[in-house]
Formats: sequence, structure tokens, C-alpha cells
Amino acid sequence: MPHIVEIADFAAPELDAYARLTEAQLRNRLEPELGIFIAESPKVILRALDAGYAPVSLLMERRHLSGQGAAVIARCGDVPVYTGDSALLAQLTGYPLTRGVLCAMRRPALPPVEALCAGAHRVAVLENIVDHTNIGAIFRSAAALGMDAVLLTPSCCDPLYRRSARVSMGAVFQIPWTRIGDTAGQWPQPGLDRLRALGFQTVAMALRRDTVDIDDPKLQAAPRLAIVLGTEGDGLGSRTIAQCDHTVKIPMAHGVDSLNVAAAGAVAFWALRWRQDSP
Repeated sequence: MPHIVEIADFAAPELDAYARLTEAQLRNRLEPELGIFIAESPKVILRALDAGYAPVSLLMERRHLSGQGAAVIARCGDVPVYTGDSALLAQLTGYPLTRGVLCAMRRPALPPVEALCAGAHRVAVLENIVDHTNIGAIFRSAAALGMDAVLLTPSCCDPLYRRSARVSMGAVFQIPWTRIGDTAGQWPQPGLDRLRALGFQTVAMALRRDTVDIDDPKLQAAPRLAIVLGTEGDGLGSRTIAQCDHTVKIPMAHGVDSLNVAAAGAVAFWALRWRQDSP
């Protein structure tokens, strides 16, 4: 049975996750097993539950208790459901709630790269991408367009951040992901060598002259590709490009110089996807 709690005291410690903890404190890097994240909107929360993520508590507008939040409450067992009107909750969190529902959830331990990539044909590798909207959009494209997993370099922002998960429409819970290295010094090496040891050819997406055509049949037929995308603005680092097996660019028309990294990722994922009839 759900435990409905009317919010009477903003200072209550059980509301810290929604009102006072920073993202770093929520992640709890010193004790990852204690880390949590905040999922926002019923659709995103339900996809997290479908993927096995464990709820800790819910925060929702009172009007949603018997409305669009009811299906979420039914899936969350006896976790506390903190509630109040929309103005009160916006005052508590500091922002309006999208669809009026938040869920604090346990953060799972990330799997090793080698375990995540076992059996994968295509993986996306994100280098130093720091915009949460771009991360969410890339995850959505990766899930929809045939990537088997997503790997993030240590300096990438958090896919489980509230905005990232919401922009992805819950895709961060649908496609496997992990970090390739724990510190910035572990990328591009030994990260790229780890991928090669797993049988991946590495493909740097970059606007350079010395590139392979994105439609090259040899690339499309490669049994294992790791498609590497770089940070907003600067793109991939020169060391990364130099150490990848191939450099590929998306041809531009009408004088356009480049695509946003999320749009470029979608094009690359589709063009280089694994074909079931490939050898």
C-alpha cells in the first residue's frame, strides 16, 4: 500500500534528495551503492521501473495521486509518496515539475566495459560531452538507431541527471551504458586499446579532409564498430582522432559547417548501423 505524506515541513531530512542535495551528493561517488538519482515524469519513471531500477520515494502534485501518477504509485510498492500542490512543490524543488511527478531511485553499480560490450556489434563512445540535453538526445538516438551500448569517457556528464533522462524519454534506461575509465587520464588511452582488444574498429567522427566516406561498405560490414563523438563546439580531441582506426565525416551542404553533436550522432548511428545480413 502506498504511504501518502502531506508535506508540512520543508526541512524534513527525507526531502533532502529533492530540495537540498547537489548532483555530486546524489551520485555519492565515495559510496556508489548509496547513490540515488531523480527521475522526472511518469513515462520516464515507468521506463526506469521496467528496467529494474529501485524506487526510494515519490514526490508528486496532489492532483496526480489519482491521475497520471496513479500508475507510478501502483508500481512502487510501499515507498513514501510526498505530496502537495504545484506551487508548494516548485518552492521546495526550485523548479516546476514536468508532468508533476518526481521519483528518487537507487543508482545501480556500472558494469565493466568488457562485460557490457560482450556480443555487441555497434557501440557509441561519447567524449567529454557536458550538455545534459545533448546526452539525453544522443541516448535516445542510440537506442532507436541500432547501437548496442553507450560508453562515456570520465569527463562526460551524468546520463541519469534529471534533464538527461527526461530528454532521452527514458532511453537511458533502455540501452546499456557505462563509463570507459574512472579518471580523465584513462582516455583516450588506455580506453581505445581496451576497445581494440574487444575486437572493435574505432571510428572518429570529425570534420577533416583525410576521412573515410560514411557510406564506405567496408565500414558498414565491419563486425564491430565503436563510433566516437566529441564534445560540443570543439569536437573530438586531436589525440583521439589520431589514435582511432578511421576518421569519418558527414558531408555538409549549403555552406553549413557542422551539425550539433546529437544530430551528428543520429546520422552516424543510422549510416553505420549493423545490418543483420552483414557477414
